[in-house]
Amino acid sequence: MSEPQRYTSSSLEAFLESALLAGGADVPSAQAATRAMMHASRLGVDSHGVRLLPYYLSVLASGEINGHPQLEVSRGEGATAVLDADGAIGHLACYRAMEVAVDIARTQGIGAVTIRRSSHMGAAGAYPMWAAEQGFIGLLTANSDAAVRLFDGRDAFHGTSPIAIGAPVPGQRPWLMDMATSAIPQNRVLLYRSLGLTLPQGVAVDEKGVNTTDPEAARVLSPVGGEQGFKGAALAGLVEILSAPLTGMALSTELVPMYGQPSTGAPRDMGGFALAINPSAFIAPEIYGAIMTRYLANIRAAVPAEGAGGKPMAPGDREWAVEEERARKGVPVDPVSEEAFVELGSKYGLTLPQKA
Repeated sequence: MSEPQRYTSSSLEAFLESALLAGGADVPSAQAATRAMMHASRLGVDSHGVRLLPYYLSVLASGEINGHPQLEVSRGEGATAVLDADGAIGHLACYRAMEVAVDIARTQGIGAVTIRRSSHMGAAGAYPMWAAEQGFIGLLTANSDAAVRLFDGRDAFHGTSPIAIGAPVPGQRPWLMDMATSAIPQNRVLLYRSLGLTLPQGVAVDEKGVNTTDPEAARVLSPVGGEQGFKGAALAGLVEILSAPLTGMALSTELVPMYGQPSTGAPRDMGGFALAINPSAFIAPEIYGAIMTRYLANIRAAVPAEGAGGKPMAPGDREWAVEEERARKGVPVDPVSEEAFVELGSKYGLTLPQKA
């Protein structure tokens, strides 16, 4: 199989924003979605990157996503707030929620924001990464339509239920964890289908609940943890609690599916949760910074196991290496997305992205 064609980051960014504006998004929505998709594609999270542009345009067209939302923030007790996203594209809602959480944490030490009436947010790591770049520890969760079975279960119950955390490190890129509580995200299955790749073992089951490596046969994802998958299912439950009961939004089993049927235009009304922690509210900044620096240095100096494919890495190290490589060589785009871009360029009269 040939390597995907690579494109310049700047031209992809311009194309995404132009397409979203042409498709009915206002400027803040288009900029937020572009920023989050490019975060994913630059860092190698291709399942949540530029390939999702056609999907976002389709739900903008159907009215499932409000392209001109009026976001409202209501301050609660203490260090809390509630963000009503008014059906906004999830990227705009999550960036705004994290901004509010950070603003509260500047004076309160912590800031917690629930997100109501949102939609698919893309790669969850984009939002706590921004918080970490401002000097705050950030956390973001959101539930999604059921796609992951319970441990020993057959049918979809939880969403992929991502948990993302970013922590600042003086003079370095953040410590960044962005993980689904499923063995792999649903969009990874779709990406593997488009690329004709085989799934890893133990990440998905067919309609009978039997493990499969065929992305075409995969119907339900498995929770992270393999034989210890009850741990992944419990983590998904934590995300569900923060994203549904705490926000008043629907459970994963009640949400409108992201894929699998034509959009009816009904809003998905998803929930989420953003948390920001100001380290200086707990410890002198120089102490926090010194310990974080030492911690990452210790990880990177750890002795690899015999036969390991590489050296131990801190969460985020792989992404920073991919980002550097793609800055030099360009951002890869899969063939299915290339075809979609050509169609969108013709439909809206847009200049196609430039090959690297």
